[in-house]
Amino acid sequence: MSSTALHDLGVAQLAAELRAKRVSAAEAARHFLDRAKAHQNLGAYVAIDEGATLAQARAQDAAIAAGTAAPLAGVPIAHKDIFVTRDFPSTAGSKMLDGYRSPFDATVVTKLAEAGCVTLGKLNCDEFAMGSANENSAAAPVGFDAPAPVRNPWDAERIPGGSSGGSAVAVAARLAPAVTGTDTGGSIRQPASFCGITGIKPTYGRASRYGMIAFASSLDQAGPMGRSAEDCALLLSAMCGPDPDRDSTSLDVPAEDFSAKLNDSLDGLRIGIPAEFFGEGLQDDVRAAVEGALKEYEKLGAKLVPISLPRTELSIPVYYVIAPAEASSNLSRFDGVKFGHRAKDYTDLVDMYKKTRAEGFGDEVKRRIMIGTYVLSHGYYDAYYLQAQKIRRMIADDFQQAFKSCDLIAGPVAPSVAWKLGEHGSDPLADYLADIFTLPASLAGLPGMSVPAGFGAHGMPVGLQLIGNYFQESRLLNAAHRLQQATDFHLRAPEGI
Repeated sequence: MSSTALHDLGVAQLAAELRAKRVSAAEAARHFLDRAKAHQNLGAYVAIDEGATLAQARAQDAAIAAGTAAPLAGVPIAHKDIFVTRDFPSTAGSKMLDGYRSPFDATVVTKLAEAGCVTLGKLNCDEFAMGSANENSAAAPVGFDAPAPVRNPWDAERIPGGSSGGSAVAVAARLAPAVTGTDTGGSIRQPASFCGITGIKPTYGRASRYGMIAFASSLDQAGPMGRSAEDCALLLSAMCGPDPDRDSTSLDVPAEDFSAKLNDSLDGLRIGIPAEFFGEGLQDDVRAAVEGALKEYEKLGAKLVPISLPRTELSIPVYYVIAPAEASSNLSRFDGVKFGHRAKDYTDLVDMYKKTRAEGFGDEVKRRIMIGTYVLSHGYYDAYYLQAQKIRRMIADDFQQAFKSCDLIAGPVAPSVAWKLGEHGSDPLADYLADIFTLPASLAGLPGMSVPAGFGAHGMPVGLQLIGNYFQESRLLNAAHRLQQATDFHLRAPEGI
């Protein structure tokens, strides 16, 4: 086949071409590396090592020739720079880890390698995954001499979403067939929505957190991002599974084939529509696209059921107490002693700590560390952190009450389409408010995904959010796949790509 068509193939189609030997893994890797170079103005990649990538590809070609190939043998992917990797630097988008090389791979990276995937490189992200716009990275993208924001391929003057912005852009611009991302408060779903791709956050604990640089340990979860639900299902099947020896939060739930039920009928499926997701603040263009997708579900045999998630608005203050508190604890390890950045000039140990952290962390990370330290301090723990944990439990209970009358929940991913670069300027609250629809599922540990649902203002993509009950990833992917069989939003590419 013609190599120019490779980037138009999904994961399943590309895997089939590789198994049939109509294209080699080395050719596929070379093709995507060339595309990454051609579109480096988007700032998606922060690390590429052609030698390492092509060595992995040749090993997969040998496995295919020997008949010992794994299911995804030779499929090129890329990893969010929050996962540690031996063959590529792992910086978490921070000056604190500039040039850091891990002596081991994250479990997710290992599992995908065992499934036959070839790593193209590492993808830009907000520093330590803290952000909704990918404007907080301190990493210089490939081809840049200094840090630069990731740009949305649908409009290069707009944000791609965050924190997995580089991941979303790599898929939307056809720089990788599929990628990994992480979702703490919506960082897979929101950039997937803003860039017109598909992304899923599985149930908390489904995918190992070992080797994923921690932000908020009770919220962080790895997941795949691709053009279609089928692509995501194939990667998620490889990524998930228990990891008890290395991740105490990993659930003892066996991996499953998430693609097995993609084509099941949706007849009788009850889709809950929360009133709180369609109130004040939701832009009319987003509402129209989401409602259009819901009408498609009715045509496919699903039934829309009105429900309520009454504590939706509380998810923002709850999240921005709990997540910074955990960040404050997790980031205390970055002190300049054993690894990472260290200040050059200091007088004593305490001065070294202070200067190292002042130099190494960006403004958003410092902001969250200070908030987290404050809410955990003596005299404020009960008033803030403990109360937030109680409301978190109530938010989870709201979902369980809702699932008594529906099978999954649908609504918008974000209140608006992607905004202009720098538009929120020095107002972090504007970014925080954009997470209102993704935070509840994260706080409850539920699986959620974004599915392309059309286009809104300025021709920018709009995502439909689907939320399932615990361990209902197959049902979510089935619903997403059937919608994608009825629509073509996921197949559209940005102009010039």
